[in-house]
Amino acid sequence: MNQIGAYQAKTHFSEILRRVTQGEEFCVTHRGKVVAVILPPDEVKTKRTQEVFGKLQMLRKKHPLGKVNEITDWKEKGKK
Repeated sequence: MNQIGAYQAKTHFSEILRRVTQGEEFCVTHRGKVVAVILPPDEVKTKRTQEVFGKLQMLRKKHPLGKVNEITDWKEKGKK
C-alpha cells in the first residue's frame, strides 16, 4: 500500500483517484499518523465482508447455536 502525506494527497488528488481506479491503494498520513485509507470500492466491500464474517465466526464460538434437533425443538415450541 502506498503511503502519502495529507498535503501531498490534497495536491495530487486527481492523480491518486486515477491510480486507485487502476487498483492501487493509498494510506494517507498526517504528521506521521495514518488518518485514512483510499481503496477501490470493490476492495472496501471485500474487506468489510471478511471483517463481518470474522466477527460472526467469533460470535458463534462464544454462543453456539446448538444442534439441529435442539433448534427444531425450539422451533416447534415456538409454534404453540
